[in-house]
Amino acid sequence: MKKLFKLILNTIPRPLLIRLSYVIRPVLAFFLKGNTFTDPIDEKSFKSFLPYGYGNQRNNVLSPSTLSLERHRLLWLYLKNETDFFSSEKKVLHFAPEQCFLKRFRSLKNLDYTTTDLLSPIADVKADICDLPFEDNSYDIIFCNHVLEHIPDDTKAMQELYRVLKPGGMGIFQIPQDLSRATTFEDYTITDKAERAKIFGQYDHVRVYGRDYFDKLRSIGFKVNEVDYTATLPAKAIAQYCLAPGEIIPVVYK
Repeated sequence: MKKLFKLILNTIPRPLLIRLSYVIRPVLAFFLKGNTFTDPIDEKSFKSFLPYGYGNQRNNVLSPSTLSLERHRLLWLYLKNETDFFSSEKKVLHFAPEQCFLKRFRSLKNLDYTTTDLLSPIADVKADICDLPFEDNSYDIIFCNHVLEHIPDDTKAMQELYRVLKPGGMGIFQIPQDLSRATTFEDYTITDKAERAKIFGQYDHVRVYGRDYFDKLRSIGFKVNEVDYTATLPAKAIAQYCLAPGEIIPVVYK
């Protein structure tokens, strides 16, 4: 199973993967029904979650029903328990919308919800994050999760995110991060896909972010809260929801 998932992730283009997943997901959810793990997004339970990872595969991390990963379930719990996202009127911009969130966020009557991406087949607006077609100070909330590690000029992308966020607005900009690194690592001479996957964690990543990621956001002008939300949750919940202890949610404000 792990070898099959690794092969699929590394050979099938992401836009096609997104389309195929709509067909495969109900089948996986049916065969994996059980009581061991629970996806808090749809509250369905399974005997196991699926493995996932472009390099080293992680066991029991991909929910069969929503296709959420650890970071998605953690974000859902944070938004549900710590914010008014599901009740207050907000204008929301969502980059590279995740399938586990898309229909749920779009169905919320309190949100004016727009999705954007350069390549995703499920995004509303096709746009370059470094040259956004949106006016200054447009959005109350911006989600830009696991996007910036793909962008060569992430400084320009962060500046654009800051520009279109309203004063007082909130953003959540999750990234794959190696907290053992003080500084972010980049090397554009590495072009082989297998080598990039080995070094950067995924063949289409251009850097590994270190702890200096938060300071880079601050240098753009954002106020940054480094939220270790799993530290507030009981061990039983972390295990049941298959979360990653210690994962930081970068919550930013303008």
